[in-house]
Amino acid sequence: MPLNIPGILAPFQLLWNPRIILPHVIITDIRQLDFLALRKAGYRGAVFDKDNCLTIPYKDTLVPELKDAWRECREVFGERNVLIVSNSAGTGDDPGGIQAESVSHHLSVPVLHHGSPKPAYRCISAIRTYFSSLPNPIQDHELVVVGDRVFTDVVMANRMKRRVARATGEPDKAASTYDRRNGPLAVWTNGVWQKESMVMRWIERCLVDVVGRRMDGKSGLSDSLELFTKLSPHPTVPQGRIALIRSLLHRK
Repeated sequence: MPLNIPGILAPFQLLWNPRIILPHVIITDIRQLDFLALRKAGYRGAVFDKDNCLTIPYKDTLVPELKDAWRECREVFGERNVLIVSNSAGTGDDPGGIQAESVSHHLSVPVLHHGSPKPAYRCISAIRTYFSSLPNPIQDHELVVVGDRVFTDVVMANRMKRRVARATGEPDKAASTYDRRNGPLAVWTNGVWQKESMVMRWIERCLVDVVGRRMDGKSGLSDSLELFTKLSPHPTVPQGRIALIRSLLHRK
């Protein structure tokens, strides 16, 4: 995979905006998302990453365990309102858009063709162009952005927030609810279907935990989890090093 300059530069944004890496919802995989609850809350469309979120990396077919959840997602939002945004399929490294066509065929939803990788602002612009071109246009705050990487998917979702100042004196713990009103819902899937970039994933997880504690983001995260998630079968996603570290931390 080619060098992702926007992704590499994203951590520097932490210096003035640490919240840029905080998701609103953390789940293992999309089976835990309550798509009906999301629709009732006003979300009308969704953006999904591909690799290690819906498919095995470098494969175009859906992970079999996600079949029912993926069908529910498409039925709730409508197939045209669900968009795959990948840093492989549909990019300049996908000659002729052949992989994008294959992914779209196997997943039954469109794949965005874009020239800049996530979380670049040009990629965000391409996403907005797509959703604004629909017969019933969808705005940023009506979107759910789902992905397995913090510095691409979560950062991109948070960059899509409208820059509207909060009321003076608004408690910091209300930031997560405020963010949801002014941009997409950022959903981080921290399960890994196939081990890939495990050291970087561990770093991302540590940063999310640290920033969440410092910014008092855990309360807002709990609220979002209650609203938009449901019980699911015991996850079968191999967590690799992340699972090992988690088990050590919780061992008495």
